Amino acid sequence: MKGALEKQETHPAPARVTTDFISPEVNIYENNDGYVLEAEMPGVDKDGLEITLEGSEITITGKRPAPVVKGEVLFCESRTASFRRTFGLDPAIDTGRIVAKMEQGVLTLTLPKSERVKPRQIKVD
Repeated sequence: MKGALEKQETHPAPARVTTDFISPEVNIYENNDGYVLEAEMPGVDKDGLEITLEGSEITITGKRPAPVVKGEVLFCESRTASFRRTFGLDPAIDTGRIVAKMEQGVLTLTLPKSERVKPRQIKVD
């Protein structure tokens, strides 16, 4: 019986270059002045951070480097990682005044509302 156990010629699949990203967990708050977005990206410092604003989308990308070890590694669960997340922005956000701060692995974006959409008191004469 020929065929059932015959060695079949296989061709390797073409190599695919992909980058896997971790989607950082976020908290988003609204206050009178705008919005605050906090993204958790442990091990990322401001040198490994990139924030891109394109149209009405903001993308945050962070890279955590490999741990620097002095000595022989006996066991290591830490690894390099790339974080990425994209958000659509409300047209009421004044994109020219967005402020970013990175502290202890937490990125905080302050997204101020445009003055034209903030509630205001109208004085009656």
